[in-house]
Amino acid sequence: MKLKQLESLLGGLQQFPNPKMELEQYPTGPHIASRMLYTAENSFGDVSGKVVADFGCGCGTLGLAAALLDAEHVIGLDIDSQSLEIASLNAEDLELDIDLVQCDIRNLGWRGQTVNTVVMNPPFGTRKKGADMDFLFVALKIASQAVYSLHKTTTRDHVKRIASRDFSASSAEVLCELRFDVPQLYKFHKKREVDIAVDLWRFVPQRNH
Repeated sequence: MKLKQLESLLGGLQQFPNPKMELEQYPTGPHIASRMLYTAENSFGDVSGKVVADFGCGCGTLGLAAALLDAEHVIGLDIDSQSLEIASLNAEDLELDIDLVQCDIRNLGWRGQTVNTVVMNPPFGTRKKGADMDFLFVALKIASQAVYSLHKTTTRDHVKRIASRDFSASSAEVLCELRFDVPQLYKFHKKREVDIAVDLWRFVPQRNH
């Protein structure tokens, strides 16, 4: 599938009607989502034929992008039942089959490397400090192949240090810098749209022998 086609299909998905501020629910736009999954597949072969988990999947954009790129199996996980209902409708609209699980990522009880690849747009940690790193900690424990994640560019050094030193990632690499448009979803946003620089990271977990 071509990048343009992938972006176009993702552009038709329903998003959060009433985003929850405490969960930092910002939709992952089709521009970023399509490039994230297209890069994962075409540069690294981490999607097609793989088991892919979408952490904090929201309305399912990243997981559905993985399914469109022929992932063998996709699991979307989110704490918010309303988001999962929308993700389910989005999957139906695209005639895709993905598993959706309601859970708190931080309490995920999976043992060992149960999926090949994790894709995620975690909470940036602006409302709850360290939320993005909580997601990354779990992702690196359950992925056998790679973790793709978005983090604010301003936290780049911090993310690299924690991933390599504390979470034992065997590699942590910024693939590109993207602009994340956060629309004025919440009352505390002064401007109609805020433009945030984010890094697209690829982390490789340590192999379990």
